[in-house]
Amino acid sequence: MGTSTTEPLTLATALDLLPKVELHCHVEGTMRPGTVLELARRHGLTLPTENLDELYSYGSLNEFLAIFWLVQSTLGGRDDWARLGYESVVDAAGHGRVYAEMFFTPARHLEAGQRLADIVAGLAAGIAAAEAETGSKAMLIADIDRAFGPGPGLQLVTELGELRRSGAPGIERVLGVGMDSTELGVDPKSFAEAYRTAAGFGFRLTGHQGENSPPSAIAEVVDVLGAERIDHGLSLVDDPALVRRFATERIPLTVCPNSNIRIANAFPTLAAHPYPKMREAGLLATLNTDDPAMTDLDLGYEYFSVAEAFGYRFDDMVGIALDGVEATWLDETGKRDLRDRVVAEASTLSARLEKA
Repeated sequence: MGTSTTEPLTLATALDLLPKVELHCHVEGTMRPGTVLELARRHGLTLPTENLDELYSYGSLNEFLAIFWLVQSTLGGRDDWARLGYESVVDAAGHGRVYAEMFFTPARHLEAGQRLADIVAGLAAGIAAAEAETGSKAMLIADIDRAFGPGPGLQLVTELGELRRSGAPGIERVLGVGMDSTELGVDPKSFAEAYRTAAGFGFRLTGHQGENSPPSAIAEVVDVLGAERIDHGLSLVDDPALVRRFATERIPLTVCPNSNIRIANAFPTLAAHPYPKMREAGLLATLNTDDPAMTDLDLGYEYFSVAEAFGYRFDDMVGIALDGVEATWLDETGKRDLRDRVVAEASTLSARLEKA
């Protein structure tokens, strides 16, 4: 990031440098455009266009998912997953990310004949190499792809549990289980057995909900599936009683404001996003990029654009970063150490901010 230790900092630079946590980032959605093209050529895949500005253009969540699945298909085996894990962590570290719990969604690869053990081992090896190089840490969450239905979801978590029991290479990176993909026409309760099984193996639980489904579906993911976090959770603000409950119980939301505009087209502008309403209601609403390479985002920009759109000061953004730490699945020692780092480095950065 290349700034001296004495020159004044703009708010954008300070927020880029601020140590940050990310809890809603799909590793497949971090794939560098050049890597997409290279892997597609290597595996003989024909893309609709090699102009990724044209490829990465979406009119709806379902349109995005079609391109996301295309990008996923370039991952042909363990070495590709390792490259993805490495590049993902290196790129995020360049914008202040110091810890992440990242999603991977292997359903399509498993259906095509890849082994879950190879996917996990590849990702873990790539992440470990990037950690050694950058100091930025990352863990994994295995997401059920709702489009495949409850049966494959149960099969996925059962196999994850077997890998954990056998101590398979890299499985220690997989902290939890979630679910993603389309919400339309899908009953979250249908995944109850998969979630019960995952909990039985000791995995932490989260789930995408509320991006284009009602607050009642968010409540079901918590009350029926046992999720400890909700990914997106946009419709929560439509149910005041549920908002109060989430605020009181400090149930985290992993919110992705820019993604909600660039992918889901849920709001016309960032200024129209309910993120300030979430924060004002006392919700533990964290900031995340979702699929940064596919939406021309990074975590530093996510923080700065939100600050600019909603009039937040640097100290407000530090508070959001600390809420991110609270929402992690780190143990209390890990959270304390990370909080201390954020506070110490934020103090140094604050002293260097340009005076308005």
